[in-house]
Amino acid sequence: MNILKILDILSDDALYTKTSSRSEGLSQMSSIGKKTAAVALPLGLGAFMSGNAKAETKTATSAESLAFKKDALTDALQLALILEYLEDEYYTIGTNTAGLIPSADLVVFQQIRKHETAHVAFLKAALTSLGVTPGAKPTFDFTANGVFTPFTNYQQFLTLAQAFEDTGVRAYKGQAGNVMGNKTILQAALQIHSVEARHASQVRRMRMNKGWIELNNGGNMPTATDPVYAGEEVTTQAGFNTGTAFGNEAGSASFDEILTGSQATAIASLFID
Repeated sequence: MNILKILDILSDDALYTKTSSRSEGLSQMSSIGKKTAAVALPLGLGAFMSGNAKAETKTATSAESLAFKKDALTDALQLALILEYLEDEYYTIGTNTAGLIPSADLVVFQQIRKHETAHVAFLKAALTSLGVTPGAKPTFDFTANGVFTPFTNYQQFLTLAQAFEDTGVRAYKGQAGNVMGNKTILQAALQIHSVEARHASQVRRMRMNKGWIELNNGGNMPTATDPVYAGEEVTTQAGFNTGTAFGNEAGSASFDEILTGSQATAIASLFID
């Protein structure tokens, strides 16, 4: 599926892009390859001898840098669109499945579904405004090839909802550096990110968990979802060990870690036919 080849562009590295293939299971993830950009420079001997070669090289390099930044931005938006497609369809199916969601909870998921639908519309419009065709919505398999039954088992529906929301929150942070060049999109991305975090907190509390990610695999989650919480046990931030200062549980929970593009894509891919 071509749309899954767009990642991983790291926020702090403008030299390469990682990509990941679909995993056999959530615990088997890999990132492969390194993509480097090359620009053919029209540098003739005459230009070199006249001293213009350095200037032309600089111009070409600048153009390459601008092209890379645009690619990073659009790839980040395409990733976000995949995740929003996934959540939007998941909640649409869930809220339309009679008898699945208790009436007391149904209004919550109906509202979350509206949020996700709005996020999809924004991301498609943002990509279009950049002259890029938004990726088509994939065909989803929310059973993950028979592993889950979320639309006949409400507890599993809640479990996957938590996993999807926690994935989205971490993935948006992971792409923050790639959207910084466009202030309008950056602001909207931050607005979406905070709403996704509120979704995650709400769903976590509906499952009788704390509103934030804990050390023990995100709190009351099956081991199959371990990759969603990979790296969340980190306690050192900018050289400061929060675990030593406040204890590992509080220190770890004080900071939410990112998911790279390849990690987020690998998780989403398990639910895509």
